[in-house]
Amino acid sequence: MSYTIKPEDIVKVSLTIINQNQEKQVIELDCHDISPAGKLTLEQSPSPNSACKTTKTPWYHQLMALKNALSPLKTAVVHPVDELSLQGAIAAAEAGLMTPILVGPKQKILDAAQAAQIDITPYPIIATQHSTEAAEVAVKMAKRHQVEALMKGKIHTDEFMKAILDKKHGLRTGRRMSHVFSLEVPHYPKPLFLTDAAINLFPHLHEKEDIVQNAIDLFRALGLGTPKVAILSAVETVNEKIPSTLDATALCKMAERGQITGGILDGPLAFDNAISIESALVKGLTSPVAGHADILVVPDVESGNMLYKQMTYLSGIEAAGIVLGASVPIILTSRGSNELSRKASCAMALLYARREHHDVKS
Repeated sequence: MSYTIKPEDIVKVSLTIINQNQEKQVIELDCHDISPAGKLTLEQSPSPNSACKTTKTPWYHQLMALKNALSPLKTAVVHPVDELSLQGAIAAAEAGLMTPILVGPKQKILDAAQAAQIDITPYPIIATQHSTEAAEVAVKMAKRHQVEALMKGKIHTDEFMKAILDKKHGLRTGRRMSHVFSLEVPHYPKPLFLTDAAINLFPHLHEKEDIVQNAIDLFRALGLGTPKVAILSAVETVNEKIPSTLDATALCKMAERGQITGGILDGPLAFDNAISIESALVKGLTSPVAGHADILVVPDVESGNMLYKQMTYLSGIEAAGIVLGASVPIILTSRGSNELSRKASCAMALLYARREHHDVKS
């Protein structure tokens, strides 16, 4: 039997894995002992004993396929002196996502290439004495329009961002800079975006306004439509003793008044009822966002960073990430990010930089 169900219906299904392909991340399931809960419309299936196959293409592969015929992004790779960051940059170049310029101590870059057995002779190296100078040189290149993006190598985020945020020589615009993770979540039906878990420590309301808008702009630049944005807190009710619930309420009102555009906002929402339909129903929440979130907006860097690391270390979720709000996109991944997530980060930067309409708030 097959069942026509509505989003709020709960269906209990017993599944048996009968085949799996680890490389393509595809599993074949045998579906049986289906016990619908609630009122469902039943329809006879033409093949009641046929297996159900999950053929969902991994999000990062979808993301990289979106580049189509876009020209690679000329990118300064800052201090790529370890195997992982150098491999990620060269893999992105080979995938047609970017044209790298390697900025850092030349001998260390060459040593890393030799250790990784990578041929970097096609790519120019701009020699610097240390990581701080590498960041400063790369920022100057972006300022002079010699490159279209920056990519973090083996350099601490604070040191990297210091040059970018410099008031006189940096890459500031009228928009607050913020970081967005794009998460490959196996048990969620669509890509999930998380902001800001890396840059803004304890943002105020108007800083959160820019954080939300940056994430919406990225989502739409990737061709994903209108995002459902969950403004997270510890609870889903407004409580004056929890400031993040007040900020969430204000952000939703700002969206109603057109101060934030392009997304559907709701908050405060707790994490569970932002991503779980069942949890939202239990709490009695009626919302287009609850249980269906595309973007999760955390209250501060502490909660965001802990959430991100819980996802990656406990659940094995990969995260691609970029910084928005600067004059060029900044590819900023975790030091432990693998090659695929680094390539996906480059793909996001490429799509964002190449979109036709980039409305930056003045």
